[in-house]
Amino acid sequence: MTGPVNDVSVVAESDGRFTVEVRTATAVTTHEVTVPEGYAAALGCGDVATSDLVAASFDFLLEREPSTSILRRFRLPQIADYFPEYPASVSRYLR
Repeated sequence: MTGPVNDVSVVAESDGRFTVEVRTATAVTTHEVTVPEGYAAALGCGDVATSDLVAASFDFLLEREPSTSILRRFRLPQIADYFPEYPASVSRYLR
């Protein structure tokens, strides 16, 4: 665990892009995340708002690394390149 997270804010932009701001007690970071069309369904989360999937993905990441270590720009499927358990476990993080 990397410490308490005060806030994860997800704002939908366009073309499957989201701006994510993470505020912790020690840092504020901003990330641009792209979610390919159909990716939520491929994860078994097709009935979930994409912004909720992005937020859940950050909850998953923040349990494994500090926000300052998360890439500033990435495509959501890239998480599995670093954490192979991501696709099978992200649904547990949905709020």
